[in-house]
Amino acid sequence: MSHEEEVIRAVEKILPSVVSITISKHADFVNRMLPIDGIAPELPKDADGNIRLGGGSGFIISNDGLVLTNKHVIVDPEAQYAIFDQNGTRSDVQILARDPIHDVAILKMTPPANFSAVPLGNSRNLRLGQTVIAIGNALGEFQSSVSTGVVSGLSRFITAVSDMSGHHERLRGLIQTDAAINPGNSGGPLINLHGEIIGINAAVVFGAQNIGFAIPIEKAARDLNDIQKYGRIRRPFLGVRYLLVNSAIQKQFGLPINYGAFVVREMVPGDHAIIPDSPADKAGIREGDILLACNGKSINEKTSLEDMLENTNPGDTLTFSILRGNEKLSITVELKERREVKPEAPRE
Repeated sequence: MSHEEEVIRAVEKILPSVVSITISKHADFVNRMLPIDGIAPELPKDADGNIRLGGGSGFIISNDGLVLTNKHVIVDPEAQYAIFDQNGTRSDVQILARDPIHDVAILKMTPPANFSAVPLGNSRNLRLGQTVIAIGNALGEFQSSVSTGVVSGLSRFITAVSDMSGHHERLRGLIQTDAAINPGNSGGPLINLHGEIIGINAAVVFGAQNIGFAIPIEKAARDLNDIQKYGRIRRPFLGVRYLLVNSAIQKQFGLPINYGAFVVREMVPGDHAIIPDSPADKAGIREGDILLACNGKSINEKTSLEDMLENTNPGDTLTFSILRGNEKLSITVELKERREVKPEAPRE
């Protein structure tokens, strides 16, 4: 089979599951945001007369209509959302969950007639240079756009704007690709030549060419398992604010070492280095402590505290090696469940 035929077959396998997500607001609300002087632009409207503000993508992953997309696609609580399948049939959206850590959301829609979901693949064995295909609603206008490329990088870390208010979100472990990912592609599937979903298209670097990122599908699969088992996404919560220590942070704060997680508050009124009544607070971790290791694994810029918590669950017990002044301590912490909060400064 030629490379071209492999691409075509992979796209044909996945395409029935790809959906477009529209974002709209009531006309009165939008008009209040427009300039008082001058002529207001003619804005597109949806079938209900609401002003259409943008769009994203998603894909159906179960026969009963569960949909995966990005959290930032459906982040606005004052917006109305609708999903359109490949036949142009509209379905109202039920938002089941937003992942508080990763840019993943799970929705519910009415699935198309005779729909058969494609099983999720995995990204664990991806290799640099491997062919990948991105599918989505490019620019919120060009439905079912297909672009091809290769895996350009693995385990990337970026800081991305997560909403219109300018809040930022740190995303780790991403797949980098040169397959074109445009605004509106967000939430669509990244697939391999076997037609297996390996990631969720998430972000692009503006001002650069052919640098896009996708969230590994395993992160979404964990969320799906939580939804099916608990009815919500469960994430562990420690309750500290920290800076990863490197040579620059060591020099700035006069620290004795150049690795670890330095527990420190942000310089804003009412902030805490240790969240009151959190697991860290109850275990006795203090501001100024440096968390050196977690369960025997060193904490550093390559393997951060956030990375350590990624593979844990609420109720797990962790043992931290801590430097407090000149004294080394060992403190055990039982993690609790993290509840979704409004976007703010990093808190692990």
